[in-house]
Amino acid sequence: MPSFEVPNVDLSQYTMREMMAPPMAVLVLALAVLGAWVAFTGSPVALGIQFTGGTELVVETSASQAEIAETFSQYDPSVRPIGTADQYLVTFQSTNQDAIRQQAVQAGYSIEQLQSSSATFGQSTQRLALIGVLAAFVGMSIVVFLLFRTAVPSLGVVISAFSDIVVPVALMDLLGIKLSLGTVAALLMLIGYSVDSDILLTNHVLRRSGGFWESVHRAMRTGVTMTVTSIVVMGVMATVAYIFGIQLLSDIGLVLVFGLATDLMNTYMFNVNLLRWYKFEGVSR
Repeated sequence: MPSFEVPNVDLSQYTMREMMAPPMAVLVLALAVLGAWVAFTGSPVALGIQFTGGTELVVETSASQAEIAETFSQYDPSVRPIGTADQYLVTFQSTNQDAIRQQAVQAGYSIEQLQSSSATFGQSTQRLALIGVLAAFVGMSIVVFLLFRTAVPSLGVVISAFSDIVVPVALMDLLGIKLSLGTVAALLMLIGYSVDSDILLTNHVLRRSGGFWESVHRAMRTGVTMTVTSIVVMGVMATVAYIFGIQLLSDIGLVLVFGLATDLMNTYMFNVNLLRWYKFEGVSR
């Protein structure tokens, strides 16, 4: 059975500035993307209809994707194939189900599903999702500070988790992935993944026996293997879901791949060197 072996990289040959610059630069770029998105759209990420209100229509027809878009052109629809080659998911900002149903019937489309949500309900869902993410992040921060009771190591875990969320959200904007309940769940999972790998590293460095770099590599053997395995699994899920037209699972898989890749960089470049400074040059000296 093939196995993944974490290479024994000599990180000590790099200066703290050399290792911390890339993750900080990526974070700054991600924040710039979110800032620009807010300036142009009023929101840091494009919102799905669960948060804005609208209608989802699933139709089965031999018509092409372009023809379906033309049928509902007055509603500025989004059309994408799902399931089989003859099924399409059409989304609208409009909540006028009766008019949409009538146009679908007149065009000869077989309606498989039709549902809508109001803008008020969408705003309520958006508010609850935001509260959920903030509560998870704040709760995680409190637990980390209580666990280590030291500012610098705890701050490293919190900053890494923050970046692990911000970078995927910026990539969602660039790739046109809308925020949905599924992608919110993916962001919440990233908080858990990030804390897991960072606490593993910090615990090995501060509470286990052995030298600093020995402890780092010991943590990497477990943490990198775990994260790379998760990236591969989520990448496969996103690919298979895309092939079969399951957009929600594809979006979730992509967001998790982005976040987990970011977590590798933040944990073993940024956080390692923050702990390095703390151990050799900081207050613990």
